[in-house]
Amino acid sequence: MSAATQERTEKSSERMPAIYLSHGAPPLADDPVWPGELAAWSAGLPRPKAILMVSAHWEEAPLALGATEQVPLVYDFWGFPEHYYRVRYDAPGAPELAESVRKLLRAPGTPVQDIPDRGLDHGAYVPLVEMYPDADIPVLQVSMPTLDPVRLMEIGRKLAPLRDEGILIVGSGFFTHNLAALRQGGIPSWSVEFDDWGHRALAARDWDALLDFTNKSPAGLLAHPRTEHFAPLFVTMGAADATGELDGQRSVIDGFWMGLAKRSVQFG
Repeated sequence: MSAATQERTEKSSERMPAIYLSHGAPPLADDPVWPGELAAWSAGLPRPKAILMVSAHWEEAPLALGATEQVPLVYDFWGFPEHYYRVRYDAPGAPELAESVRKLLRAPGTPVQDIPDRGLDHGAYVPLVEMYPDADIPVLQVSMPTLDPVRLMEIGRKLAPLRDEGILIVGSGFFTHNLAALRQGGIPSWSVEFDDWGHRALAARDWDALLDFTNKSPAGLLAHPRTEHFAPLFVTMGAADATGELDGQRSVIDGFWMGLAKRSVQFG
């Protein structure tokens, strides 16, 4: 074990932060800057005991738990070169974490289902390949049962105790996401405007505005014609709110990639 790995392992008893990241598409791996930003971010975190991943690319109600043993990845994208479909990320399953999630979320009228053959989608494995390339940390992906910000925050609050057990809660989306409105070259004004508004709202701790972002933000419906890529932020916010750390946020990564804002945020 390297000295750096040992140091991170020794820090694993600390409360883990909760993070929201912009996950990119498979070509993220070829970007000259972004993979290094993700790697530097993970290197500065305590080493997780396991990772709980909420991705924009899995909506399922009632809330579902994915595979708890190694199964094939979900290559949920089309039209890319063949080598992107050969990427592997053989992280261990996390059955103990799955049981903890069931206990925290299952309640009368709130079932939790298991889909044991559902592997990690690209919203999960693409950033993890850059952050934890050894694939030696157990990962559990759970679905978003709703896109309602208030309900997602409540799910995050219920999951918050996992942070004290060394679990890294990751909301994986994209800070702006409208592929149909991208133009050839340049950064669309709607992407810049929404990113600036979101950055200022986070800095001002204007949580009410963020929760009502479709109405309160400029170009909100252009930046997110569907809200699934912004929605994971609210799970992260809930996990921070339950521990009184909602105000302790910072943007770790910013800038743009192929016209989309890659802003990524850490709480705690």
